[in-house]
Amino acid sequence: MTEPGDPTGSTRRMPTMDQDHDGAHRPDPGAASAAHDPVPTLERDGGGRAGRFWSARRIPAALLALVLLGAAGLLLYDIAAVRAGRPAMQWRRSLADGLAERQLDDVAVLVGAGVAALIGLWLLLLALTPGLRRLLPMRRDRADVRAGLDRDAAALVLRDRAVEVPGVQSVRVRMGRKKAKVRAVAHFRELDDVRADLDTVLATGIKELGLAKQPGLSVQVHRPAKKG
Repeated sequence: MTEPGDPTGSTRRMPTMDQDHDGAHRPDPGAASAAHDPVPTLERDGGGRAGRFWSARRIPAALLALVLLGAAGLLLYDIAAVRAGRPAMQWRRSLADGLAERQLDDVAVLVGAGVAALIGLWLLLLALTPGLRRLLPMRRDRADVRAGLDRDAAALVLRDRAVEVPGVQSVRVRMGRKKAKVRAVAHFRELDDVRADLDTVLATGIKELGLAKQPGLSVQVHRPAKKG
């Protein structure tokens, strides 16, 4: 079919409908496959591994940038003032005289060097570690999607599962990156039976969270504290 207004007169294949013997129409398989592109997925065998999310470190980066900007601006202003014939600022003269007179084993020099080294190590640690420890990476089933689960939300899900176990009065869940610690109070039933049910229910709950690396499980069950 030629498009109206097309000066080249080129033709374009349109989707067709095949007709069965009973008169029913069915869509062309080639047109259907062309209209729907396959969703990119990851293989299950190691393809869905997801690393931790990296923090932007905005606050440390902003503070460091402000300090360096202020120091560089003050130094450049003093240098420009000296070139214009004005005397150098008192702080720069005092700093130059102090560095010229003090020895390397002086206490003030050692303290300043130690502080500078600690700040440098702290900045290197921030640059080389991912951060965002409260965000647990979830398993990747699609190549273009990354998801994470907050540790508090994961703990809330496990707590809701745990309180449904018969005999459980209250539950406290601490969700870490490597282990989920559960402390439950059982006011009836045997403690071993309650603990076994909690192990089963919470192990299933951890699997259903969809985390990239399933944390371990530690369950402790106690009786309520006696009053008086």
